[in-house]
Amino acid sequence: MEDIAEPSHVELLRRQLRGPWHNMLLDKWVGRGELDYEKYVRTPELLALQTPPEHRVSPDELMFQAVHQSQELWLKLLAHECVETVGELDQDQLWEASARLERVNRMARTLTSQLGVLETLTPETYQIIRRSLGNGSGQESPGYNAVGLAAQGLEEALTRLLWRRGVEPAVLYSRPGLADLKRLCEQLLDYDESYQLWLYTHYQLVRRTIGVDASVKALDGIPTRVLPGRMMKPLFPVLWSVRVEMTAHWRREGGHAPGEPRAPAKGEAS
Repeated sequence: MEDIAEPSHVELLRRQLRGPWHNMLLDKWVGRGELDYEKYVRTPELLALQTPPEHRVSPDELMFQAVHQSQELWLKLLAHECVETVGELDQDQLWEASARLERVNRMARTLTSQLGVLETLTPETYQIIRRSLGNGSGQESPGYNAVGLAAQGLEEALTRLLWRRGVEPAVLYSRPGLADLKRLCEQLLDYDESYQLWLYTHYQLVRRTIGVDASVKALDGIPTRVLPGRMMKPLFPVLWSVRVEMTAHWRREGGHAPGEPRAPAKGEAS
């Protein structure tokens, strides 16, 4: 009689992870989709969106797919928060808009940190996964396109706000009494910088996995060498142009020679 091989410890653990699992504290079975948490988060549908183990071309494919799916969720949320910020700016709710922009910036940083997980994917493994991606491209990402559109709406809302205040972007940093507007613009720039850092991190990810060269094309047929131009494209070009304009009008006169003694500023004791 032929001996039947015992399942390995790895296989036994895989079977256990299929669920359901008994939570001793709750004395309930988790993983059947029957509990309120599972219903609200819709875990049965959410956890079924990834390629099942028996169909994966590599064990790392789950990581690759899960990170991209979570990126789409964060991008969806990012676009939503930007739309809400537009409404607050149009209603002159600047404190609320400022608080939301802080959230937006943290979300953008989260996007970047998640890409760090994908950087653990070695190039030979990605070459295997890449065969099953068709002509997929980041340009096809719904979230990426939605965020760009939402940012355009956000810049237009800022333009309307400045128009109501009778302020040109160029004078934000020179006219007194505009601290609230200046703070908002700095937060928008924080977000823009974090967003561009996300694009730069993606560029580095591409560089690590398939390389950046005129001879290397993404799956959509576009050479990877065009990526640096995309990652340098800001969401709010008007705010970056202010820096260029300020520097164009800067003059060296009025400063102090390095190492020379300085007189006390006005209002300070000598």
